[in-house]
Amino acid sequence: MSNELVLIGISDSIATITLNRPDKGNALSAAMMDALEDRINEAVENKDVRVVILAANGRIFSAGHDLEEMLEHESHAWQHAHFDRCSRLMMAIRNAPKPFIANVQGAAVAAGCQLVATCDLAYAAETAKFGINGINLGLFCSTPSVALSRAVHPKQALDLALTGRLILAPRAAEIGLINEAVPADRLDATVMEAARAIASKLPSAIGLGKSLFYRQSDMDIAAAYADAAAAMADNIDMAGTREKIAAFVRRE
Repeated sequence: MSNELVLIGISDSIATITLNRPDKGNALSAAMMDALEDRINEAVENKDVRVVILAANGRIFSAGHDLEEMLEHESHAWQHAHFDRCSRLMMAIRNAPKPFIANVQGAAVAAGCQLVATCDLAYAAETAKFGINGINLGLFCSTPSVALSRAVHPKQALDLALTGRLILAPRAAEIGLINEAVPADRLDATVMEAARAIASKLPSAIGLGKSLFYRQSDMDIAAAYADAAAAMADNIDMAGTREKIAAFVRRE
């Protein structure tokens, strides 16, 4: 295993980014977040990559922020900059034109749960646990709650944020935090099946669709339909789309 904090591998148009700090529960130190953002940008800028899998080495997906590092810094300015860095990292995933799929083999808590909630799709081993449990240490998970409240109903997000409780993957699937909880020995295959399905689609249409999907969710319904109609018109103007539609029609 490499000593790099975050690894990347690319095969068949699929990039796999792997958190690689298992001895520290893949805690998101400043260096870890910088390395992860670099890997995300690398995958996004690679024209051969159509979809990105976010995985982790070790028993834990991510234990959240590196609390030891945070205690080392008493400066309010450092803390503010640190959480700004985290927010920038999450927005890099959200704003990427390529879909991100979380492959969650173990616990994802606090900012680790935030990572999962930020990814476009997420699959987890049935034994994986989720929560934004900073409140147990007197630290309300404010930044994780931004992602979680957009992935699940606000009452479900607040339940986790206020109680600090952890839930198992089947419950996480029930509330919409992840797409599916599967046996651990099926997790990689399940994630890869979804990644290959996405990678087989027209990248320009995927990028347009992902952007529109998140943009319209913050609009009132009339504005959302107006924006969606414009996006559909732009989509059908794409040469690749017209070619696929024409080929489909000719088969009829």
